[in-house]
Amino acid sequence: MKLAKALKLFLSLLLWLCLPSASTPTSSQGDRENGGSEYRRYPSIRRASSFSSNSGKDGYDYIIVGGGTAGCPLAATLSEKYRVLLLERGGVPFGNYNVSHMQNFHLTLADTSPNSASQEFISTDGVFNSRARVLGGGTCINAGFYTRASSSYVKRAGWDAKLVNESYPWIENQIVFRPKLTPWQRAVRDGLLEVGISPFNGFTYDHKYGTKVGGTIFDEDGIRHTAAELLASGNRENLHVLVHASVQKIVFDTSAGEQPKAIGVIFKDENGEEHQALVSERQGSEVIVSCGTIGSPQLLLLSGIGPKADLRKLNISVVVDNHFVGKGLSDNPLNTVFVPINKPVRQSLIQTVGITKMGVYIEASCGFGQSTDSIQRHHGIVSAEIGQLTTIPPKHRTKEAIQAYKDRKKDLPFEAFMGGFILEKIATPKSKGQLSLINTNPDDNPSVTFNYFSHPYDVKRCVNGIRIMEKILQSKHFTNYTSFNKDSVENLLNMSVKANVNLLPKHMNDTSCLEQFCKDTVITIWHYHGGCHVGKVVGPDYRVLGVNGLRIVDGSTFYESPGTNPQATVMMLGRYMGVKILRERLGRAAGV
Repeated sequence: MKLAKALKLFLSLLLWLCLPSASTPTSSQGDRENGGSEYRRYPSIRRASSFSSNSGKDGYDYIIVGGGTAGCPLAATLSEKYRVLLLERGGVPFGNYNVSHMQNFHLTLADTSPNSASQEFISTDGVFNSRARVLGGGTCINAGFYTRASSSYVKRAGWDAKLVNESYPWIENQIVFRPKLTPWQRAVRDGLLEVGISPFNGFTYDHKYGTKVGGTIFDEDGIRHTAAELLASGNRENLHVLVHASVQKIVFDTSAGEQPKAIGVIFKDENGEEHQALVSERQGSEVIVSCGTIGSPQLLLLSGIGPKADLRKLNISVVVDNHFVGKGLSDNPLNTVFVPINKPVRQSLIQTVGITKMGVYIEASCGFGQSTDSIQRHHGIVSAEIGQLTTIPPKHRTKEAIQAYKDRKKDLPFEAFMGGFILEKIATPKSKGQLSLINTNPDDNPSVTFNYFSHPYDVKRCVNGIRIMEKILQSKHFTNYTSFNKDSVENLLNMSVKANVNLLPKHMNDTSCLEQFCKDTVITIWHYHGGCHVGKVVGPDYRVLGVNGLRIVDGSTFYESPGTNPQATVMMLGRYMGVKILRERLGRAAGV
């Protein structure tokens, strides 16, 4: 088994090295994406312009919109028995150096070019954020941490626990690894235990109170493995994947019975040409939306499902009047503290986590301050290790302020590039927001509001989390590791605003000071969810209420973000729902 897995990883890496970048297309990339030798492992992937009316002349059993964290495992699973068309608005991750290599994690998030794997959006709160725009979705741009949802979460979601526990390993056996702890992560682990975040649960995918080490989708060489790789498990004869396919809207047949029925989609290819793809007339064929928390409610609204008054303002024909679409949006607020170290640090993303019973998760990252020009240029712009001008309140984090910050990077002393970060994330935030359309262009971001810390309980938990971080920084294990000298600390204090790093607040005993610190330094950890909640927009089977032939399978259906990082559960949901759907149509004879 170990030899086979090693060989698989070697071949995968070799493939990545051969493939062109998705974010910087070359003149021959189109040919490669249309079946070149580099795509031996993924022969189903084509550019959207290769689609013709003959491609789906008999119709597809399933059209999946969004080749992301849920869409890829869902498509691979359904293709085992049925004909599937997967449409992804972005390119491929293979060969994209910034996506594939951990050391460049923050560069993709800082890339605002039209072909980037991430698309920046700024919530009305003033917090800069990112949504994935690449095959594999958020697994291509995140920090890689892999951890399951708790058993109580599974129960609240109404999922079949047995099938859940079969679906997680399907993911883990293909793209998940055990991390090798860096000294920084070991120091944080020991500090967490010293201050009482116990017991120590060791390495585990399970969500347990105390301190643990989780999995990662980065292998031992720092190479990222994404949900796109799960497509290799699909049936090549049945699976058709189009990249650079921007879906404009869902097509409905309003003459078929009492409820409208989804019969296909309209999408544009990379050249701006419009195409229509239809599902088969066979019973059970469906359109499944897996566009994520921002994209799924946006597509419903563009297609005529949402609040009637809002749709009519934009001259969108109303298919279903549902005022819950886009409502109940949540983002888990993140606050970070920079910790200086008196020695070089080896890069690590999230490996260790402290799970408290008060609803605060403590995590850590480090090593982004290595003295290379590229890292100094991007250090702390939108990435998790510092965030986005976090010494400036959200409403003042303008693009002009960010540019000014970039311009003065070269003047930063070395102390700004030696250290790591303690992060605190608020679980299950009570603060809620909403999403609404600005226009009818699906390529544009909608208006998104999260209302960070609008609920006092979220603020209270943040204050508690900061006080936990203070205890960790003062713990014996941690101070033995950091041992920063006084002169360097003074240098850092004198340039902290210029370097845009948050240190611990000076007045830790002043609750009102800490409350303001939470509000002023809030950033995102990209775990936003909601907008298409079960019971309000979709039913328990994830079918959209009020229409036939349409489901949503992604994090937009979640009331809370599962585990300390949602990617494991979103991928699991794709596999889980794929198996559920197959069993619905075929019974246990589905063989899955």
